[in-house]
Amino acid sequence: MEETPTGTPVGVDDPYEHAGVCDHLTDDGRCRFALTRAGDDPEFSAARRAADYDCVAAEEDSEFRDCPHYRSTTDGRECVRCGLEAVRIAHDDSRPLLEEHHLSYGSGGGDRASTDPDGSGTTEEPSHEITVALCRWCHAKIHRSFARVDDDVEPDPEAFAAREERRAKERSEFGFSTARERRESDGS
Repeated sequence: MEETPTGTPVGVDDPYEHAGVCDHLTDDGRCRFALTRAGDDPEFSAARRAADYDCVAAEEDSEFRDCPHYRSTTDGRECVRCGLEAVRIAHDDSRPLLEEHHLSYGSGGGDRASTDPDGSGTTEEPSHEITVALCRWCHAKIHRSFARVDDDVEPDPEAFAAREERRAKERSEFGFSTARERRESDGS
């Protein structure tokens, strides 16, 4: 199983199995990184410019993982492990139900060394940032045990209770009360 830089498990064997499309991909299939950050990697941007800024994955026999600037980060809408949905209350500083969980850590575009599959030495492979959303209960289980991101589980009872408490607060904010009703409830 993959591990974080501090040695705790991330809950997957291959982060790319859980990765989505590249965050830099535009709606028309072009590379936003090359379009907007050409100075960060001039050689890469020049190659993309020569290919009309098409995404690396658009090339024949290529995948997103072949791009040195590939990154796939979460939208944070629901836990990928138990399905708990995010509920956010405006102007509320309470801890979020969902957290960003790193399956792979980007290193600012650099490469990381890894052992060759045949064990003959090391190869250089891009270090891509890949994240998914986990509720804070699943996140703790992943890092503290052998739990996996793709386990088929139900939300933790505490997680379910926290979500329902926030939903109730959200519904109460939708209610309308007149100024008279508010004044009367304040005891004035």
